[in-house]
Amino acid sequence: MRRAICYCEPRSALAGEVSTWKFVYTTNTNLQKGAKIKFDFISKGRDIDWEIPSTNLKKNSNVIYGVIGKNTIIPAKEVQLAEDITPNFEFTLPAKLEANSTFTIVVGSGNSSASNGNRAQTNTQRRRPFHLYVDPKGNGKYEDAEIFNLDIRGNILKNIRILTPSSVTRNKRFDVVVRFEDEYGNLTSQAPPETLIELSYEHLRENLSWKLFIPETGFISLPNLYFNEPGIYTIQLQNTATKETYRSSPIICFTQNTHNIYWGLLHGESERFDSTESIEGCLRYFRDERALNFYATSPFENMEETSNDIWKLITQNVTEFDETDRFNTFLGFQWNGAPGKEGARQFVYTKDNKQLMRKKDPKYSSLKNIYKNATPKDLISIPCWTMSNKTTYDFKDFSPEFERVVEIYNSWGSSECTKKEGNQLPISGEGKTGVSESAEGSIQKALLANCRFGFVAGGLDDRGFYTDLYEENQLQYPPGLTAIISTEHSKGALSDALYNRCCYATTGERIIIGLYLAGFPMGSELNTRIKQGLRVNRHLSGYVACTAKIASIEIIRNGKIIKTFEHDGHHLHFSYDDMIPIEKVVIDAKDKKPPFVYYYLRVTQEDGHTAWSSPIWVDLLPPDTNKKAPVKAGKKAPVIEFDDEDLDDDDDF
Repeated sequence: MRRAICYCEPRSALAGEVSTWKFVYTTNTNLQKGAKIKFDFISKGRDIDWEIPSTNLKKNSNVIYGVIGKNTIIPAKEVQLAEDITPNFEFTLPAKLEANSTFTIVVGSGNSSASNGNRAQTNTQRRRPFHLYVDPKGNGKYEDAEIFNLDIRGNILKNIRILTPSSVTRNKRFDVVVRFEDEYGNLTSQAPPETLIELSYEHLRENLSWKLFIPETGFISLPNLYFNEPGIYTIQLQNTATKETYRSSPIICFTQNTHNIYWGLLHGESERFDSTESIEGCLRYFRDERALNFYATSPFENMEETSNDIWKLITQNVTEFDETDRFNTFLGFQWNGAPGKEGARQFVYTKDNKQLMRKKDPKYSSLKNIYKNATPKDLISIPCWTMSNKTTYDFKDFSPEFERVVEIYNSWGSSECTKKEGNQLPISGEGKTGVSESAEGSIQKALLANCRFGFVAGGLDDRGFYTDLYEENQLQYPPGLTAIISTEHSKGALSDALYNRCCYATTGERIIIGLYLAGFPMGSELNTRIKQGLRVNRHLSGYVACTAKIASIEIIRNGKIIKTFEHDGHHLHFSYDDMIPIEKVVIDAKDKKPPFVYYYLRVTQEDGHTAWSSPIWVDLLPPDTNKKAPVKAGKKAPVIEFDDEDLDDDDDF
């Protein structure tokens, strides 16, 4: 039997394009009067998805209706199915439709004006499907779907994104990827044919003068770039036709460098791909389009959201996608415990092929049981959204072996401190069910209680207990990023760096920060027995390289700002001597441990983006009277080595 024919007019669309779309169906059998045809956009109702039309034919914009013959219009009826978020659209035939006749579904303008049409989805997709179902007798028994396919391509060139490493070594070559993107972040080649892109950067070598055409693929790799001198650079591209200039995130070049900065997410989702429904698409998106160096999965542990089959698929893909020196993938999941005592957790495995620890299993019903059945080197427990009154964690049962890092920020706010204490990114929601801040979960409060952890940032999450936040007018911020400073780009090295707290958090921009105390980097624990000079002076130094102009650089000691650097530029090398005798500033640990002081760095850009370094601790210990027995320092975090002359205070942007 000859098959039905399905095709679209036009055959392709640009992402976000507003137009009138026609889906033409040629039936292969006779359809009697009263037969029904149902059309499914396969949309989740998100802002990025295909716009859902109206069935009200009195409107002139964004409507849907059917057409048979020359001009017979058939109105559509919304049909809401329990398993779908958005409605299907059903048409009832007013007369018999002969075989080989066409039925056209029109979506868009009720007149000839394209501006009143229907908006295509905002992300590109090859052979984007739409489903049509036919019920020949009109009795509610629909046959298998007929499928329309429409290619969604990138729209007009709007932005050029330059993907670079954040840290390099002098005279060591590296590659740069240039992405030509539309306003939605899709790759595109839609630009005038005369468009020419010119490359430059600070300290430009005379023999480097590149002009680039926009390729059909929408991206190009620039190999074997290098810098002759240490310092901070940005690569610059200029559209010679429009004179628009685009800059990369900053790159720090060291004379010698044994560690690099790697960017990624340990907790977060993509708006485009749900990791439980399309884990492969999700991993490809973060690797190829967001250019992350690492990513951890984060489905919720309950069976309703993550079945055994889905977990098995996630596990397989995490193993397959993990690739040293390109993209490291971690198996992770979310676990929500008792508010206050346990809070919300992102568990990250440092090894592959691990089981999902479901809360209904007695072995994993509480944090105490989980820690009893796990090994610290194999599992990292990350408290998340600790200041939310929905998922508060008071840190009273803090586990220093497992809780090596804490999520200081995600898209729903920062848990650093309360709004009254100066939090510029507070957790805030409206309405009776809106989520507000709880001071009990303050990270600064936990640090004052001698909880020692590094800082990481989460991204966007709309699953589990985050699901209803959109509807409650919850204040939303950009997805965050985590930077890990590691000896190499491998799962093992990144895991070790996290364990050593050699990491920091940003609100999504690739801000470069370094903080050192007496030469020891963020995450370190020092004491006055090993370095007696710390009793008199704690010498702090570091560097900051921002993606926008600096608003403030703050050194925070014991929860209070002790020094603010203001700089009218993008980067700064700083130093500060805390000369107050340590006995006057230490905190009483109250847990039979020595008094201590801690420091961390908070950087704010003029555009509001923020970065937080992990803290450094100094314990006040009495001098060692036993000269024969050497005293060893605690576990020392790795350090990026650089010379003072490598960085200056001048702004080269």
